[in-house]
Amino acid sequence: MPTLNLTNFNIVCATLGGFITLFGLVSYLLKERYYLSEAREIVHTQPRVCSSLTAAVISLMAGVAFSPPATNWIRPLDYALGSEDQLATITLFFARLVLGVQLVLAGLQLPSKYLYDEWKPLSLLLGPGMTAMWVSTSLLVWAMVPNLSFLHSLAVGACVTPTDPVLSNSIVKGKFADKNVPKELQRIIIAESGANDGLGYPFLFIALYLIKYVGSGGQGQPGGAAKAIGYWFGETWGYTIILGVVYGAAVGWIAKDLLHWAKERKYVDRESFLVFAIALALFVVGTCGMIGSDDVLASFIAGSAFNWDDWFRLETIDDSLQPTIDMLLNLSVFMWFGAVCPWASFANNNVVPIYRLIFLGVLVLLLRRIPMVYAFHWKIPQIEDQQQMLFTGFFGPIGVSAIFYLYVTQEYLREVTVDGEVREDAARLRDVTMIVEKVIRKSQSHLNPSTSVIGWSTQGKRSTRGIVSVKDNIRKRPDNLYSESVVG
Repeated sequence: MPTLNLTNFNIVCATLGGFITLFGLVSYLLKERYYLSEAREIVHTQPRVCSSLTAAVISLMAGVAFSPPATNWIRPLDYALGSEDQLATITLFFARLVLGVQLVLAGLQLPSKYLYDEWKPLSLLLGPGMTAMWVSTSLLVWAMVPNLSFLHSLAVGACVTPTDPVLSNSIVKGKFADKNVPKELQRIIIAESGANDGLGYPFLFIALYLIKYVGSGGQGQPGGAAKAIGYWFGETWGYTIILGVVYGAAVGWIAKDLLHWAKERKYVDRESFLVFAIALALFVVGTCGMIGSDDVLASFIAGSAFNWDDWFRLETIDDSLQPTIDMLLNLSVFMWFGAVCPWASFANNNVVPIYRLIFLGVLVLLLRRIPMVYAFHWKIPQIEDQQQMLFTGFFGPIGVSAIFYLYVTQEYLREVTVDGEVREDAARLRDVTMIVEKVIRKSQSHLNPSTSVIGWSTQGKRSTRGIVSVKDNIRKRPDNLYSESVVG
């Protein structure tokens, strides 16, 4: 006799497929008419099917609606076999996957040799700029969270220092960007958000190492400050950052040469050619994960090296496979975040009152990035006036990268133990980061769409430099989104 087979697999497939189907039915209306994202570019010919801030919020709210406290259709803890630690590991791996794909694609969007040509403004944004965002956010956390040391607030601030490449897509690509954001400004934002994701490690681990070996008198973890600083230079900078850059550059360059070789001999078919960048992202994430280096930074560097001659971007400019896969990953990951988020703990916790959390989210939105961009914008040629400065400063979304660093922190602090138990200060920091980081990220995701208003105000005064240029090799795209060209 037929019966309902309500297994977790069946429910997840039905829920995810149903949501994406319903979203797709009105996606063009939302994206093109209301600038909530972009279905394809208007001035440029490359199609853009990707998530935006508002699409991320819709997915996030869908995840909340399907989570155990609501309809109970998505049950993350069941998938982790009832283990909170296993659930954290699953979420960390999911974030790594999405960031790896996003960052390779971000590197592919940049013109030939962009990181080399624009190293001066990028160095300013990634060096003093990231440091300023880290310190300002940490100071706000220190001021608003009761009984939290400044060293602990540095760890929390580091989690939300990088800007998110997933959410950045909403404002630097598509119809809105074509009308309001100069091309050079779009590119510097993409490059910054791509590079600073992987560069969050030094800011986070200088705090974590000091907490482990100096905090609480270094109880259970001998070595002191000298050991902490040694690990920071050796493991974080040497093995994680430098090795990640070298490995990403080598893999991207070799992949580029191999694909050139295969194409010249007509060994590669169109389908394999189009999916090559996605496969490259998976390879970099997997192999960097095996050796324990910075797979996030390596993915961006690999994408940039792979497109160093701009060949692959121009060959795939009319195809939508990569952004389509990108969209599916983004909708899925934000739905997952909505389902796993401990919403009840925001209002009921012993870490920080809810009114302080809300106020902290607003303060971070206003003071984390705007003062930094204001101080440095006169040395960044892509920012040409005060309105573009305000736009760039206000737009610094916090999203998947913050989730990634949150769970890196959670995983590391589990190892700070005394007699087999997580040390008291480490346990408290785990609670603080889980609550404060997620509130900051949620407030950014909900409030940052108003960036569009600021961006819109630049329409009358924006520069036309770079919006359509000969070197971009622009060609008109047919109305049919699914038309193909042949490699070779």
